[in-house]
Amino acid sequence: MAKFTLNVNGKAHEVDVDPEMPLLWALRDELNMTGTKFGCGIAQCGACTVHIDGQATRSCVTPVEAAAESEIVTIESVAGAEAKAIQDAWIKHDVPQCGYCQSGQIMSAVALLRETPKPTDDDIDAAMTGNICRCATYHRIRAAIKTAAAELKS
Repeated sequence: MAKFTLNVNGKAHEVDVDPEMPLLWALRDELNMTGTKFGCGIAQCGACTVHIDGQATRSCVTPVEAAAESEIVTIESVAGAEAKAIQDAWIKHDVPQCGYCQSGQIMSAVALLRETPKPTDDDIDAAMTGNICRCATYHRIRAAIKTAAAELKS
C-alpha cells in the first residue's frame, strides 16, 4: 500500500492503495465515482474511458501510480463546449439504449472533438474503434459526433 494524490475532476483526493491498482477501481471503490464503468478489464471495450491530461485513457489498465499527479476527468465532471455538444447530440440522435457503454463513448467522443474539430468518418472510426456498444448503436454514435462537430463549427 502507498499513498497517492489523485487530481480527479478538479479536486485532490488522497488514496492509500496498492500502486498497481487500476485507476478504475480507485475511482469506483475508493472515491465512489461510479460513472466510469467496468467492462472487460483488458482495455478492449472502452467502458472505463476517462481523460488523463486531456487524453482518452482506459482506466482499467492504468495503474494508480501512473495516474498520480495527472489531471483526471471522469464522466461525472466532463465539461466544455465539446462535452455539451456531444451530450446534446447524444440526446438528439437517441444514442443510448442500455446505456452501459455511454460514459466511455462520450469520453472518447469529447476527446476526439477536442483534437479533431472536423472529424471525417475515418477519424471517427479510429477514435471510437476501442469503444464497444453491445446494443450496436454505432451509426447513431457516428451521426451524433458529426452533429456535435457541426454545432461547434457554427
